[in-house]
Amino acid sequence: MNRLLRAAILGSLALSITACGGGKDRPSADLAASRVTTIGVNSYLWRASLDTLSFMPLLQTDSNGGVIVTDWYVNPNVQTERLKVTVTVLDQDLRADAVRVAALREVNRNGQWVAAPVQAATVQKLEDIILTRARDLRRAAVAN
Repeated sequence: MNRLLRAAILGSLALSITACGGGKDRPSADLAASRVTTIGVNSYLWRASLDTLSFMPLLQTDSNGGVIVTDWYVNPNVQTERLKVTVTVLDQDLRADAVRVAALREVNRNGQWVAAPVQAATVQKLEDIILTRARDLRRAAVAN
Protein backbone atom coordinates (compact mmCIF):
# COMPACT_ATOMS: atom_id res chain seq x y z
CA MET A 1 0.00 0.00 0.00
CA ASN A 2 2.79 2.38 0.93
CA ARG A 3 4.53 1.61 -2.35
CA LEU A 4 1.35 2.20 -4.34
CA LEU A 5 0.76 5.55 -2.64
CA ARG A 6 4.34 6.64 -3.34
CA ALA A 7 4.02 5.63 -7.00
CA ALA A 8 0.78 7.58 -7.33
CA ILE A 9 2.31 10.72 -5.82
CA LEU A 10 5.41 10.49 -8.02
CA GLY A 11 3.22 9.88 -11.07
CA SER A 12 1.08 12.94 -10.36
CA LEU A 13 4.18 15.10 -9.82
CA ALA A 14 5.65 13.89 -13.10
CA LEU A 15 2.42 14.74 -14.91
CA SER A 16 2.24 18.20 -13.36
CA ILE A 17 5.83 18.96 -14.34
CA THR A 18 5.19 17.73 -17.88
CA ALA A 19 2.05 19.85 -18.10
CA CYS A 20 4.05 22.94 -17.17
CA GLY A 21 6.36 22.36 -20.10
CA GLY A 22 9.25 21.06 -18.03
CA GLY A 23 12.19 20.16 -20.21
CA LYS A 24 11.15 22.43 -23.07
CA ASP A 25 13.16 25.53 -23.76
CA ARG A 26 11.15 28.71 -23.46
CA PRO A 27 11.52 31.29 -26.21
CA SER A 28 13.75 34.13 -25.16
CA ALA A 29 12.16 37.56 -25.03
CA ASP A 30 13.59 40.28 -27.20
CA LEU A 31 13.77 43.16 -24.74
CA ALA A 32 14.70 45.59 -27.47
CA ALA A 33 11.80 44.74 -29.76
CA SER A 34 10.24 47.66 -31.53
CA ARG A 35 6.96 46.82 -29.80
CA VAL A 36 7.30 46.98 -26.03
CA THR A 37 3.94 46.90 -24.29
CA THR A 38 4.49 46.95 -20.54
CA ILE A 39 2.55 50.22 -20.72
CA GLY A 40 -0.23 51.14 -23.13
CA VAL A 41 2.11 52.59 -25.74
CA ASN A 42 5.61 52.02 -27.08
CA SER A 43 7.95 52.40 -24.12
CA TYR A 44 10.85 53.81 -26.17
CA LEU A 45 8.67 56.61 -27.56
CA TRP A 46 7.21 57.23 -24.11
CA ARG A 47 10.60 57.46 -22.41
CA ALA A 48 12.01 59.58 -25.24
CA SER A 49 9.08 61.98 -24.94
CA LEU A 50 9.60 62.34 -21.19
CA ASP A 51 13.34 62.86 -21.69
CA THR A 52 12.77 65.48 -24.40
CA LEU A 53 10.29 67.45 -22.29
CA SER A 54 12.19 67.06 -19.02
CA PHE A 55 13.06 70.78 -18.92
CA MET A 56 9.35 71.71 -18.86
CA PRO A 57 6.99 71.31 -15.90
CA LEU A 58 4.64 68.38 -16.48
CA LEU A 59 0.94 68.91 -15.93
CA GLN A 60 -0.40 65.47 -16.87
CA THR A 61 1.03 62.10 -17.91
CA ASP A 62 -0.95 59.03 -18.92
CA SER A 63 1.24 56.11 -19.99
CA ASN A 64 -1.74 53.92 -20.91
CA GLY A 65 -3.27 56.57 -23.14
CA GLY A 66 0.11 57.85 -24.28
CA VAL A 67 -0.49 61.51 -23.44
CA ILE A 68 1.95 63.99 -21.91
CA VAL A 69 0.82 67.56 -21.26
CA THR A 70 3.24 70.18 -20.02
CA ASP A 71 2.41 73.30 -18.10
CA TRP A 72 3.38 76.68 -19.53
CA TYR A 73 7.13 77.05 -19.89
CA VAL A 74 8.78 80.45 -19.99
CA ASN A 75 12.26 80.49 -21.47
CA PRO A 76 14.56 82.43 -19.10
CA ASN A 77 16.15 84.16 -22.11
CA VAL A 78 12.80 85.28 -23.61
CA GLN A 79 10.44 86.01 -20.74
CA THR A 80 7.78 87.63 -22.93
CA GLU A 81 6.93 84.30 -24.52
CA ARG A 82 5.68 80.97 -23.16
CA LEU A 83 5.03 77.53 -24.60
CA LYS A 84 2.80 74.59 -23.70
CA VAL A 85 3.32 71.18 -25.36
CA THR A 86 1.19 68.06 -25.70
CA VAL A 87 2.79 64.84 -26.90
CA THR A 88 0.64 61.90 -27.90
CA VAL A 89 2.14 58.46 -28.50
CA LEU A 90 -0.33 56.83 -30.87
CA ASP A 91 0.89 53.26 -31.22
CA GLN A 92 2.65 50.36 -29.54
CA ASP A 93 5.17 50.14 -32.38
CA LEU A 94 8.26 52.30 -32.73
CA ARG A 95 7.32 54.12 -35.93
CA ALA A 96 7.75 57.67 -37.17
CA ASP A 97 3.98 58.25 -37.35
CA ALA A 98 3.40 56.92 -33.82
CA VAL A 99 4.15 60.23 -32.11
CA ARG A 100 2.35 63.55 -32.49
CA VAL A 101 3.35 66.86 -30.95
CA ALA A 102 1.08 69.86 -30.55
CA ALA A 103 2.24 73.18 -29.13
CA LEU A 104 0.60 76.38 -27.95
CA ARG A 105 2.52 79.64 -27.81
CA GLU A 106 1.60 82.88 -26.10
CA VAL A 107 3.34 86.23 -26.00
CA ASN A 108 3.04 88.83 -23.26
CA ARG A 109 1.62 92.10 -24.55
CA ASN A 110 1.03 94.81 -21.98
CA GLY A 111 0.82 92.29 -19.15
CA GLN A 112 -1.66 90.01 -20.97
CA TRP A 113 -0.79 86.63 -22.46
CA VAL A 114 -2.03 86.56 -26.06
CA ALA A 115 -2.12 83.51 -28.33
CA ALA A 116 0.53 83.53 -31.04
CA PRO A 117 1.26 81.11 -33.88
CA VAL A 118 3.76 78.30 -33.43
CA GLN A 119 6.11 77.68 -36.30
CA ALA A 120 5.52 74.27 -37.88
CA ALA A 121 9.28 73.72 -37.79
CA THR A 122 9.18 73.88 -33.98
CA VAL A 123 6.69 71.01 -33.73
CA GLN A 124 8.53 69.01 -36.40
CA LYS A 125 11.85 69.51 -34.59
CA LEU A 126 10.35 68.22 -31.30
CA GLU A 127 8.99 65.13 -33.08
CA ASP A 128 12.39 64.51 -34.67
CA ILE A 129 14.16 64.83 -31.31
CA ILE A 130 11.73 62.36 -29.71
CA LEU A 131 12.11 59.85 -32.55
CA THR A 132 15.90 60.10 -32.51
CA ARG A 133 15.98 59.61 -28.74
CA ALA A 134 13.62 56.61 -29.00
CA ARG A 135 15.87 55.00 -31.62
CA ASP A 136 18.90 55.62 -29.41
CA LEU A 137 17.14 53.98 -26.44
CA ARG A 138 16.26 50.96 -28.57
CA ARG A 139 19.82 50.67 -29.92
CA ALA A 140 21.16 50.78 -26.36
CA ALA A 141 18.75 48.02 -25.35
CA VAL A 142 19.84 45.87 -28.31
CA ALA A 143 23.52 46.38 -27.46
CA ASN A 144 22.96 45.14 -23.90
